[in-house]
Amino acid sequence: MAPRRLLFLFLFVSVALGEAPFPSGQRLKPRIQRDRRNIRPNIILILTDDQDVELGSMQAMNKTRRIMEEGGTFFSNAFVTTPMCCPSRSSMLTGKYVHNHNTYTNNENCSSLSWQRQHEPRTFGVYLNNTGYRTAFFGKYLNEYNGSYVPAGWREWLGLVKNSRFYNYTLSHNGVREKHGAEYPQDYLTDLITAESIRYFRSSKRVYPHRPVLMVLSHAAPHGPEDSAPQYSNAFPNASQHITPSYNYAPNPDKHWIMRYTGPMKPIHMEFTNVLQRKRLQTLLSVDDSMEKLYNMLVETGELENTYIIYTSDHGYHIGQFGLVKGKSMPYEFDIRVPFYIRGPNVEQGSINPHMVLNIDLAPTILDIAGLDTPPDMDGKSILSLLDTDKPANRFQVSRKPKVWRDSFLVERGKLLHQQQAQGREASQEENFLPKHQRVKDLCQRAEYQTPCRQSGQKWQCVEDASGKLRLSKCKMEGGGAKSFQGGGTSPQRPISIKSQLYAPKWDACNCDFSDLPPASFRPSVTRSLKSKSFLSKKKFKTLKSFSRNRYSRSLSKLNGYHGNQSLVGGASQNEPEDEFSGMGGLPGAAAPSNAVKVTHRCSILSNASVKCDTGVYKSLQAWKDHKLHIDHEIETLQTKIKNLREVRGHLKKSRPLECDCNKYLYKAKLKKKLRFRGGGGGRGLHPFRKGGAWNKKSWLQKEQKRRKKMRKLIKRIRNNDTCSMPGLTCFTHDNQHWHTPPYWTLGPFCACTSANNNTYWCLRTINETHNFLFCEFATGFLEYFDLSTDPYQLINAVSSLDRTVLNQLHVQLMELRGCKGHKQCNPRTRSVEMAGGRDHGGFGDYRLFERRKWPRVKKPSSSRTLGPIWDGWKG
Repeated sequence: MAPRRLLFLFLFVSVALGEAPFPSGQRLKPRIQRDRRNIRPNIILILTDDQDVELGSMQAMNKTRRIMEEGGTFFSNAFVTTPMCCPSRSSMLTGKYVHNHNTYTNNENCSSLSWQRQHEPRTFGVYLNNTGYRTAFFGKYLNEYNGSYVPAGWREWLGLVKNSRFYNYTLSHNGVREKHGAEYPQDYLTDLITAESIRYFRSSKRVYPHRPVLMVLSHAAPHGPEDSAPQYSNAFPNASQHITPSYNYAPNPDKHWIMRYTGPMKPIHMEFTNVLQRKRLQTLLSVDDSMEKLYNMLVETGELENTYIIYTSDHGYHIGQFGLVKGKSMPYEFDIRVPFYIRGPNVEQGSINPHMVLNIDLAPTILDIAGLDTPPDMDGKSILSLLDTDKPANRFQVSRKPKVWRDSFLVERGKLLHQQQAQGREASQEENFLPKHQRVKDLCQRAEYQTPCRQSGQKWQCVEDASGKLRLSKCKMEGGGAKSFQGGGTSPQRPISIKSQLYAPKWDACNCDFSDLPPASFRPSVTRSLKSKSFLSKKKFKTLKSFSRNRYSRSLSKLNGYHGNQSLVGGASQNEPEDEFSGMGGLPGAAAPSNAVKVTHRCSILSNASVKCDTGVYKSLQAWKDHKLHIDHEIETLQTKIKNLREVRGHLKKSRPLECDCNKYLYKAKLKKKLRFRGGGGGRGLHPFRKGGAWNKKSWLQKEQKRRKKMRKLIKRIRNNDTCSMPGLTCFTHDNQHWHTPPYWTLGPFCACTSANNNTYWCLRTINETHNFLFCEFATGFLEYFDLSTDPYQLINAVSSLDRTVLNQLHVQLMELRGCKGHKQCNPRTRSVEMAGGRDHGGFGDYRLFERRKWPRVKKPSSSRTLGPIWDGWKG
């Protein structure tokens, strides 16, 4: 009886445990949820092009704000480190500052072979693809991407070839180029990449349900040509959010060159800004719809709670601010501030986070979400630590620990040219330049200039003069110490001069012995012998223009103490017949005095350096105009000839033969006692301020490419009758045919300039408990400082009211950021706290010693007062 009862009990328990899971599938849900918690989250990055946050563009995107603000966190202090498309996007992909990935402009190194070899294999897409993520990219990549390849790290690729377009563009679909037309909706780029991304996400989850997905949706909106979807062409008829206090605030005599050059906008420009703002907002409505479609797809697939969504832009934009009709690339708030939203697991909903986040933080954040450590070469930091709710664990824990985070970052644009030409530079008393001795001090901090002239190949060293100032001194001879040339002691194994190594790299291949040469002397007998064997024959010498010849003769006649001057000048100016400047004979009665230098057939230069023309030029307006036009034509002809001669000279430098010509060395030795050639390759003989000149082949080729590019642009402007473009300025034209979708432009063509070639700068942007400022150093040497706590729209440059000690401190801090590499160096406050022993607090006084004392409040200078010289007494 007992065994039956035990058997019956066993069967009952078995049936109960076995049948319980099957009648309803609800018991499977906890197991599925438990598995999902072990799956890494999906990541979707939505990126717009040229979207501002200061001009109210987010106010038009109600769906996006509802999804991202109510369900996530908004960062109120989000910035980009470079307000240009390709540099900023390169920073987003690599997590590096521009000075570390070397994409300086939209053309320089943008999607180049160097970028593809060095930096493209280290983007966040590569890291996540290697760890099992299903990676996909849709939309605009880099401005110069040509579609010939698929960048590393992306399993699904739908990249836009070249710059932003809405219609009539080409896509690279997994390496295959696809051309699209102008039909809506199948060709409208915003809708197309939205549909393709949703399709890819659904198929990935269907085939690989446990594989996480990384998707990047890079929209063209609101970038030009600002073509909106047809259903939104009538939206925002009265858009005016772009009219801020800095709108049409021009000119600005206290700001850098382009801001001083730009005057108030004309009525046609102001009307254009109104239409432009309206069309930009219309294009964003399609992005708003895209966000809603993505959100609904995540809800339908059940992946919303396991997906991080990040929304941001590559940089801001300005429309009429400071008189600039449109554009970006300025270091001001409207160009460097961007919208930044994030929602996902463990992200506080409906909150506003005031911490400073940058575009270089995107790559480390995405890696952190995927469970990967930040590589040491990335300059940004993950923002996940800022998203923790940090709720008190119990009632006794009443306060949170303050988070340690950066409070300063670098804004950089352009690159420092080897030979800077400060265009539009005014008198020094009207500008505020960085003094030369401060630049020398910065340069002397490099290790290559701190050692004496004893290292092999060293050309320069830093020395301290009697007054205590640092100066750059040139090393005379390789191996240390200058040694004078002695005729009898020259070794055939050693070149006579270091500079001669460029032309005679192997001394044993060309042994020119000058030991028996007498020392050169400039006695009259030697001068006469040189005159008898002149460098140029009389026939060749007559081909020179009389103006250049006679001016040179006049300058020689003023030299004293050289006995050969009179004979040389006499031979050049008296024995040679005077040829006319342009081949036209002089007028009767217009002969120049005997001691005058005849320049043209009507004008001469007298001995007292005054100019005198015949009376007809002064009495007849038509004669004056004709002669001036003649002179202008001759000057232009000579300039063209000089340009051609320089080009031939450059070609000769490049194609110099390697054979040794001892006669040339003999000739040089007779005249100058030792060989004097230009410095060796690589710019080793150049001054450090001009280091990297065009003496080596690579630099010469780069200059030649730039010259040809300028010539092509000039020919194109002439062919198209383009009167808008100006040298040194970035200008654009707009006409009735520019926009092909409504609302149309019907007010005719106009021209406007938006930036300049010398708009290269490095800025320090700081926001903390006590300060909110922007400090900039431009490549021209100009300085700007704005206290945004009292001047939020940056109307007045307050650099002249700062103490020189503070300026010095700001300069030192900026130089540190300009040379930083890796997140340990590029985050000042966190780095100083870690160095101080890892204290939890990150007070402003902890992250630099000289900032322990509070800076005085600056007084606004009068807007009409020009900035005087403020650099006197700089203490470096």
